[in-house]
Amino acid sequence: MRAVSSKQRRQLPRNFAIAGVALLTVLWTSAIARTAIASDRPETVNAEISQLPQPSRDAQFCAEDLPRAIDTVVGRPQFNTANWGIVVYPLNDGRTLYSRNADTMLIPASNTKLFTTAATIRILSERAPDALWEMTEDLNLVNRNSNNARADDLLRRIGGQYQVQAALEPLGVSPDGYIQADGSGLSRANRAQPSTLVSLLKGMHETDSSGLFYSSLPVGGVNGTLRNRFKGTAAQGKLHAKTGTLRGVRALSGYLETNDYGTVVFSVLVNQSGQSGTVMLDAIDELVLLMAKLEECG
Repeated sequence: MRAVSSKQRRQLPRNFAIAGVALLTVLWTSAIARTAIASDRPETVNAEISQLPQPSRDAQFCAEDLPRAIDTVVGRPQFNTANWGIVVYPLNDGRTLYSRNADTMLIPASNTKLFTTAATIRILSERAPDALWEMTEDLNLVNRNSNNARADDLLRRIGGQYQVQAALEPLGVSPDGYIQADGSGLSRANRAQPSTLVSLLKGMHETDSSGLFYSSLPVGGVNGTLRNRFKGTAAQGKLHAKTGTLRGVRALSGYLETNDYGTVVFSVLVNQSGQSGTVMLDAIDELVLLMAKLEECG
């Protein structure tokens, strides 16, 4: 065993002191970390999460919470350059629960098919009501499966865009609220206001042929273009809505059945050049799930 020099013996107390201070520092830091984790009010939290309405113990989500929750989603940094248009309207309540850029003309992508199919149903109801139910397959192909060729064909068969306007205006759908360049929504020249899409959905809900229109729409987590979305969520089987997809465009407009608010009619359009389609879809789905949680809160 090597002997310790006198110089080394003089340094030992100092080394022990340094080691002791280091150990105390580690223990003190660890204690602070444990306290922060265990605390009910940590010093740092995700800003977006902290802004979301916190559910009560009975898991209610009040209508008054909806605007702030939606604003939190669409106000995220990744959507700084996005143009959102949103309207949420419960049919039983008769008042708009949320509105954002409701009258802004946005590219609706395949939500244009709602104008085409609704007008087809309205026109056939007057011209050839007996043949209306024979159109079920065509309507399902256009709305549920978003068949573009069949949608453009339907528009030609009913006489074009002016016939669409004439058929839908009596339902409260203003011709000034949309520009229809084709029957399918493939053209980026198509434009629609979210409020006009909601007016269309409301108007069709009140017609005798509402069931035909409603059943032609994709069902969340069940069929059509929504078959892989909303599985295992509160919206599965309760969402009937038309999807819309173009580069830099995502849309979803339709009906959502809720426990307390009955049928909620909504339209969500987002236009954002260069944004990932997945990012936009995830945000839209998040908004729908917020709507699905709506309950009356005294």
